Amino acid sequence: MLNIPTQAFPAAGSQQRVAAAGQSGRNKVALMPGHSLMDWIRFAKSGRDLTGLRGRLIEVTEEELKKHSKRDDCWTCIRGLVYNVTPYMDYHPGGEEELMKAAGIDGTELFDQVHRWVNYESMLKECLVGRMATKTIAVKALKKDIVSNLNGLAPPLPPPPPPLMASPTSPSSVGLHPSGFATPSEKDCRPRYDWFQTESAVNIVVYTKRKIPSSGCTTIDLQDGVLRLEALLGKMSYMLHLLQMACSVGKVQLKMAKQTRGKWASLGQPLECHNSFLPQKGRALHYRDCVLVSKTQVNHNTCLFRLQLRCGTVMHVPVGKHVYLKTRIQEAEVVKPYTPVDQSLVPADPLVPDQTHGSDLFLMVKVYPDGLFTPHLNTLKIGDHMLVSGPEGPFSLRPLRDVTHLYLLAAGTGFTPMARLIQLSLQDLGTIKKTKLLFFNRQEEDIMWRSELDDLAAKDERFQVEYVLSEPRAGWTGRTGRVDQAVLRDVLGRPDGAKCYVCVCGPAAFTELTEELVRQQGFSQEEVHAFQG
Repeated sequence: MLNIPTQAFPAAGSQQRVAAAGQSGRNKVALMPGHSLMDWIRFAKSGRDLTGLRGRLIEVTEEELKKHSKRDDCWTCIRGLVYNVTPYMDYHPGGEEELMKAAGIDGTELFDQVHRWVNYESMLKECLVGRMATKTIAVKALKKDIVSNLNGLAPPLPPPPPPLMASPTSPSSVGLHPSGFATPSEKDCRPRYDWFQTESAVNIVVYTKRKIPSSGCTTIDLQDGVLRLEALLGKMSYMLHLLQMACSVGKVQLKMAKQTRGKWASLGQPLECHNSFLPQKGRALHYRDCVLVSKTQVNHNTCLFRLQLRCGTVMHVPVGKHVYLKTRIQEAEVVKPYTPVDQSLVPADPLVPDQTHGSDLFLMVKVYPDGLFTPHLNTLKIGDHMLVSGPEGPFSLRPLRDVTHLYLLAAGTGFTPMARLIQLSLQDLGTIKKTKLLFFNRQEEDIMWRSELDDLAAKDERFQVEYVLSEPRAGWTGRTGRVDQAVLRDVLGRPDGAKCYVCVCGPAAFTELTEELVRQQGFSQEEVHAFQG
């Protein structure tokens, strides 16, 4: 009997990787009619034998997997499970070429590069062939390795693991950092944490040993006695994961009120990945529940959804990062990425009380009538629930240091990552002398937050906005057409001594073409970031 895991995806890692300029992102191809996601779901549930094994599950050796590497007979392995993806070829949004890269081999790494968020276990459930056979290590080979070590300098044995969560007052913690871990050396750049307590509260402090963006970097979940704290530090992720007894969470410097007064012997029982420092892409995506508290019309087909995280969760989404929404539609788990915006482009008046919770999420979503996810999202009522992930994406503020001219090229909902970049450039990045948004849309009524953009440009001379319409109505006096070399030549100026940076976001075809045209204008790979989704 094969032990087939039933955990929901994302498994050990989950996110559609948003590629920086020059990196491989997700490439979409035009699918034939009748080959949408919903068509695949119907086909997979039709009862047909999609594996060719008549419902049997088998153990697959590497040799057997290699035999199935052709277009009409294609197996691949993802996290130890083998799937016959031949029936899925014509339904794959990335085309058969992308799938064939993993034909007959372990495709986990290739999958994680661009598809980590995709619910492959649900989508390919009917294509499951079985599990990869476990390799056994030959005893003879093991002995040989031991002997060879004796003939030379054997590698040093790993040090014993440090005692976990020793109490600061416990004798076992003598000579250790109060957290129970050995004090790191001065050159150790690994984050660490400390904790201290009173009779009524516990405080946790994380020392990141690197600068933290003004928009924050921390996600905190405290539910059912389990604390999960994740700090995004560049491409790395630092996590605390503990089972403990506190009942409320503050911000940044974590303060938890004790349910009963008294001294704790330790901070808690370490859980999986506690006190770990890993590349962010190696983390499993963690979802938490949120509730829809308001929905505001932005234009004729776009709404601003405000999602409130439940008590015990604090989440800071850094500028340029996105989150994933997850729900079930027609018995299929569907996940989509969205980039949060702020409630408004206009900075909040400090004298006016804030009516929102500090970590409410505002998502600007265009509703496509023939889409799958957005019509479902649009039917949600105030008080309905949705699952949301933590922040994801490779965008970094580091390249913006010392930038003097920031150019933002957006099409349609590609405006969403630009909204917070505009605010950041005007409020927090003192070196930026000019921020210009070139905003492409079909018609005038499609422009999101137009009045706010115009007001901001009128109030702050450092910000400029220009609109380009591909299907303008009579009376439009602004730019028309689509992105091309001529319009970019007019917009992307490089004054003497200026340090420029360009961000691009929009539909896949727009992003790919625009990035290429920007490069032709003489901008290097390091001067361009393309948001891709």
